[in-house]
Amino acid sequence: MGSTNENLSPAAINAVTRQLHDLTTKPAEGIKVHINEENLADIQADIEGPPGTPYEGGVFRMKLVLSSDYPHTAPKGYFITKIFHPNIRQPSGEICVNTLKKDWQPSHGIRHILLVVRCLLIEPFPDSALNEDAAKLLQEDYQEYCQHARMLTSIHAKPPEKRSIAVKGLGAGGEASEEGAEVKSPMKKKAKGSEKKKDAAPKLDRKKSLKRL
Repeated sequence: MGSTNENLSPAAINAVTRQLHDLTTKPAEGIKVHINEENLADIQADIEGPPGTPYEGGVFRMKLVLSSDYPHTAPKGYFITKIFHPNIRQPSGEICVNTLKKDWQPSHGIRHILLVVRCLLIEPFPDSALNEDAAKLLQEDYQEYCQHARMLTSIHAKPPEKRSIAVKGLGAGGEASEEGAEVKSPMKKKAKGSEKKKDAAPKLDRKKSLKRL
């Protein structure tokens, strides 16, 4: 596969490489960057939902797409993970934030951009909405907005370690179904049963001792 890094100037490639290395050795809070060495113009990162928000507990994949004249032109930002948010258009995932629009400065680094995007999950701006439904709900019924955002987070933004295959049961051929609940081990049940018996034994001994008294 051919490299597409030639879309960026040599100076931009050096700057981006340096910044990505810095983000991997000293990660920003709640942000994990994934480096595609074949295309540095396509930067992807996992953003943890900030505590105290309806996105808490979720992990959202987003990307920055750098243009050929970066950093003189702002990158475009997109959420790959589906999210209910006033400033994120669905289904494209386009992000609307002033840092990537009218407030863009060539001095803004990738770390700064990613932190601004995470802050957007803490404080949405319904006045510059790309998702009108989310903006309207946020302003009219905040609790309902949180409930809907939390529901989509639980469906689409599960952390990787929680995306285990749920197994419904075993089929006739001994194959597992990929949907449904987790299989409960009979060994665990036996172990729990034996633990209960052990716990009951001292109680019986105490009763016998009391009778003797």
